[in-house]
Amino acid sequence: MTEITSPQNPRLQALRRLHTRRERPPTQSFLAEGEDLIDAAREAGRPPLEGFRLAGSRLGPEGFHDVAPKTLAAVSGLGSGARVIAVYEQRWGAPAGPLCLYLHGVGDPGNVGTVVRSAHAFGASCVALGPGCADPHSPKAVRASMGSIFAVALARVGAIDELPGRLVALAPGAAEPLRGPGAGDRAGAPVTLLVGAEREGLPAEILARCDHVARIPIASDSLNAAMAATVALYELTRRPSRVPA
Repeated sequence: MTEITSPQNPRLQALRRLHTRRERPPTQSFLAEGEDLIDAAREAGRPPLEGFRLAGSRLGPEGFHDVAPKTLAAVSGLGSGARVIAVYEQRWGAPAGPLCLYLHGVGDPGNVGTVVRSAHAFGASCVALGPGCADPHSPKAVRASMGSIFAVALARVGAIDELPGRLVALAPGAAEPLRGPGAGDRAGAPVTLLVGAEREGLPAEILARCDHVARIPIASDSLNAAMAATVALYELTRRPSRVPA
């Protein structure tokens, strides 16, 4: 395969547009940079649509385009440059249990990517994204996911009626602490954990429709969305039967 040396190569120009996420109409693909993300995609059985690697490096599967070092560095979004970049298909589905994590108004892509990583770590079946959430396929979110973007099911949700099982919302203030097993807990029952943005939290109309509203007891005023989701996922999964009654 001929080595790509020109930054004006049409394939590389398409990569730049994926970096900015400004395709019109919006693209249904996204890019991942670096050996760790490419390896995570391979382990998850996600084949690339197209790949680019540093000429002579032999990184990535067969069929990746060889790119001259300065040319590849010019299209990389990493400060130190990437030795391998690949494009993947976005995959979306319906929200599903037994443990779904719903985000509402979480606009920072780093937080969204970190939540996807935590969902993967604690075995959540799905991350559902509601209104106002950052694009989980943006470069910053993909990097923050540390490859979990390839392993966790994603869903878009317009209304909480679409969410599975009992709805457990995180909220500050007078809500009961998120707790362990107790009377009335139902082992194996589907549950959706709802998390809002750090400042605004979940809207009052959503809280009013949840089956249970809980808080994480902390000494400071707040946790960011990714940290709160991580703590709550740990609490809900560290023992059986942790769904609040």
